[in-house]
Amino acid sequence: MQKNSLFFSPRFWPIFWTQFWGAMNDNVFKNAMVILITFKSYSLMGLSVDQMVALCGGIFILPFFIASSISGQISDKVSKTKLVIFTKALEVIVMALGTVGFLTESLPILFISLFLMGLQSTIFGPAKYSILPELLEERDLVRGNALVEMGTFLAILIGTIVGGILIGIPNGTTWISASVLVLATIGLICSLKLPKLAAVEPELKVDLNLARSTWDILKIGKSIHSVHISILGISWFWFFGATLLSIFPVYVKDILHANETVVTLFLAIFSIGVAIGSIICERFSHERVELGLVPFGSIGLCWFVLHLYLMGKPYIMDGELIGLQNFLSQPGTYWILFDLAGLSIMSGFFIVPLYTFIQIRSDRSIRSRVIAANNILNALFMVTAAVVLMALFAMGLNSVDVFLVLFVLNLLVSIYIYTVIPEFLWRFLCVIVGKMLYRMNMEGHHHIPKEGAAVLVCNHVSFVDWLIISACVKRPVRFVMHYSFMKTPFLGFFFRGGKVIPIAGAKEDADLMDKAFDKIAATLAEGEIVCLFPEGKITYDGKVNAFRPGIEKIIQRSPVPVIPMSLHGLWGSFFSRKHGAAGTKYSVILQRIWSQVELKISEPWAPQVATAQSLESKIKKMLGEE
Repeated sequence: MQKNSLFFSPRFWPIFWTQFWGAMNDNVFKNAMVILITFKSYSLMGLSVDQMVALCGGIFILPFFIASSISGQISDKVSKTKLVIFTKALEVIVMALGTVGFLTESLPILFISLFLMGLQSTIFGPAKYSILPELLEERDLVRGNALVEMGTFLAILIGTIVGGILIGIPNGTTWISASVLVLATIGLICSLKLPKLAAVEPELKVDLNLARSTWDILKIGKSIHSVHISILGISWFWFFGATLLSIFPVYVKDILHANETVVTLFLAIFSIGVAIGSIICERFSHERVELGLVPFGSIGLCWFVLHLYLMGKPYIMDGELIGLQNFLSQPGTYWILFDLAGLSIMSGFFIVPLYTFIQIRSDRSIRSRVIAANNILNALFMVTAAVVLMALFAMGLNSVDVFLVLFVLNLLVSIYIYTVIPEFLWRFLCVIVGKMLYRMNMEGHHHIPKEGAAVLVCNHVSFVDWLIISACVKRPVRFVMHYSFMKTPFLGFFFRGGKVIPIAGAKEDADLMDKAFDKIAATLAEGEIVCLFPEGKITYDGKVNAFRPGIEKIIQRSPVPVIPMSLHGLWGSFFSRKHGAAGTKYSVILQRIWSQVELKISEPWAPQVATAQSLESKIKKMLGEE
């Protein structure tokens, strides 16, 4: 499937537009209902307007707690195509009921419609994400998820604005009624174009016991540790995002002394920023799940929310709330908008890889139930966010203080994420630095196995060979390096984060050498990729040195495929020894910056035929030395 044709693919566009119109419809309905309650000061059962608005959010999210477990089971048991069509047909019925509520301005009917709309979204959710791996090839999943996230946030933005505009014009309830019915019908038509898919687990018995099935679903979501961590990461994002969106109106009114037009601007920037971040994430990922973007995105969230806190109250304003034009002329406002855009773009970096990772790593037979577990925890974290925010305000904190609280909490989350997947951040940073220094090409990337252990062997040209290999190879690579590199300031921390395996010569430290071989064997046993430079030293003349027998010891102990590689273009660089000691000929930097570097990867060798001498000969041939 061509990358630029995915958006128009008959296997993708129906689900994209189905979810787009659905997300837009949800927000047209919800925002129109909230504004109707707010400006007409409706009351129900003695509740105040503020309580009624809060109740709207609670009623919409309630079905995610009580029905996600069952909807996840159903999505695995029946055809997802049929389930999506059913949910869109249900949406038309619910919107028909909602129009009665709007036209009669009946709050009980509107609240019932809102609950049913949440139920419809609960049923649709597991199918929405678990259907993508069945429709798309794995290499298209990152792009597919990026487009879905982009579409979702743009639909939320458009729906919120349209709902607010239509309900405010004459005969607004009539316009809203017509709009939600039309949007639901368009979504249903799009769903009818979905490819027909078979059920993945037709024999599954659906457990209707809500408590037991919810607990079982959560256990399924926890069964794969890496998937469970990803679910917690997504749930944290919704905690963080829900808190931000909740305090924007208060921040705009109390701190910036601005009106609702500025709140709309904030919402627009946040939604568009997440969409942009999702697409940038896809560009960086290059058809693979780039989990390195997750800690990178989390660190970015810390930076921008801290700067919002440091901005404090940028100006003093009294009297009537200022409008958008006046707001933009105040000092510091563009920094605030810059921080908001940064927060939203980093959010896209954060969630797209995690959603894709869950889809890839979850078994096809339980994927919908894993997504359902994710939805349950997302809802729990969002409700927790509301409770925490209420508690913070009750303690006397203002919205700027909340930014500091979010910074501290997110910093802790960032540290935890880094400890869980440090090698992914390490690899991503290698990609960024490598592309800043060189124009990198890779030949034979398909020879790297998608799963399972392998040993990579390569010629040793410079002190940044590891960086180029890390940037080119899609999977995380565990490098074997001389222990002295671990003692280098900053780089030592960097290498330890990348789980580099330190080694020493037998005459230097025999005990450390033995530990290194033990660690290599354990790493390969865990199905990871190990890379070493069998020459044991960087070349002084640009030619390949004799390979040491350590490679044979490794593959005799761990008989895994061996993949020869050759690096081209680094000889003569600032980090090579062509001009004397590496890193001393500064005039070379400008001459070789962004020069062409190529990594050639040969087909895997069986461990039985891989010897130090044969591998040396192979790499010399790849370099043109033989």
